[in-house]
Amino acid sequence: MSAVSLARHGEILVITLDRPKANAIDVATSLQLYAAFRALNDDPALRVGIVTGTGRFFSAGWDLNAANEGEAADADHGPGGFAGLTEYFDLTKPVIAAVNGLAVGGGFELALAADLIVASTQARFWLPEVQLGILPDSGGLLRLPKVLPAALAREMILTGRRLEAQEALAAGLVSRIVQPDVLLDTALDLAREIAKGAPLAIRAAREILRATEGLEVAAAYRTMRSGSIPSYSAMLDSEDALEGPRAFAEGRTPHWQGR
Repeated sequence: MSAVSLARHGEILVITLDRPKANAIDVATSLQLYAAFRALNDDPALRVGIVTGTGRFFSAGWDLNAANEGEAADADHGPGGFAGLTEYFDLTKPVIAAVNGLAVGGGFELALAADLIVASTQARFWLPEVQLGILPDSGGLLRLPKVLPAALAREMILTGRRLEAQEALAAGLVSRIVQPDVLLDTALDLAREIAKGAPLAIRAAREILRATEGLEVAAAYRTMRSGSIPSYSAMLDSEDALEGPRAFAEGRTPHWQGR
């Protein structure tokens, strides 16, 4: 039985992790998740992905039962890395993590790999790895300090401190928190807002954000203008870059071609 289900909502693909009791992720589940994110990336009719979970957990992270049965901590989880997304650096479309509950360890790292996090009021985030003799090396160590204040990120990594949903909002980890019964609708509404933008512009924005993260503004400008980000050049030279201003002047909705 598949641990991952897919549902299309127009231009949006909802990827649901459904592996009771805790949506833990082993190698097979990582490969299923990667296949889902790859389907999002490769289908020109899809614009935005949403990843969420069922039940009390968004994901408990690495399946420790699989580990106990011999799955190594450094096992090959496929081209996208752990959970199919944490090392999927070539993904060209945005992903929203709709965190329905507990995001633990690798489950938290899966959420961190998304472009945006929308959280239920029941969401909790923490990295327990050091208490288990391992490290959050599927993005936790690398991404969390870029998102949270350094002291808070270090405390979470070194002590396993749990972050409540309201704290996560205040710290800038999540973009919004909502009641559980409207979580998916909220994520879908946000995805539809993203999908209103030009595909090439969205892709270029994501790649520029990644390429300039941590740089001073002047250095970031040099990187952006250097020609080293092909999607930026493609956006500037696109038909869509002409269509947007034309549609605005004519008082109509733009018709994006993705070229």
